[in-house]
Amino acid sequence: MTLTQQLQNKDLILGSQSPRRKALMEETGLPFRVMTLPVEETFSKEQSPADVAIYLSRQKAQPFKKILQPHSIVVTADTIVVKDHQILNKASDSRQAFEMLKLLNATHHQVITGVCITSLKHQQWFAETTIVHFAQLTNDEIQYYIDHYQPFDKAGAYGIQEWIGSIAVEKIEGSYHNVVGLPIARLYKSLKNFLTEHP
Repeated sequence: MTLTQQLQNKDLILGSQSPRRKALMEETGLPFRVMTLPVEETFSKEQSPADVAIYLSRQKAQPFKKILQPHSIVVTADTIVVKDHQILNKASDSRQAFEMLKLLNATHHQVITGVCITSLKHQQWFAETTIVHFAQLTNDEIQYYIDHYQPFDKAGAYGIQEWIGSIAVEKIEGSYHNVVGLPIARLYKSLKNFLTEHP
């Protein structure tokens, strides 16, 4: 049985306002709709980065529990960038974006996405990690990227699918789609398993 067949009579919801996650879901051909509910994203600095990503994805699922129907399934996710155990969130301005990209410059870092699958009675989650290797960029190249792409809505202040990914990412270890924002192959498999266990 295909996942599309398993999803018959189900309401699959992507609980994210990210256009990149929406586009990745669309590439699977699965029937889904987008819906977001407000949530305050907080975490403990004592948690490991993978635990933070999972915790935030589960936190995003929490408001949906009040409105889910028996046939509903919601997918929530959160992506973080980690350098030397330091979590790099979204940059608030050009200066902060520059500082983040200087930190990532000519070295490697981790991109971790926590994904949570939630139904009315069940919940499963996982974290996917990809290692990204950056080439050496000049200060002018970093500033050019910031000025032209305004990467303030992205963890670590960059999008691998943009100009900087084409000219600066030397190699990745793991899922490319995970760096974009959703490890879609693993999510597809996890959804199949979830629906097999909880049809």
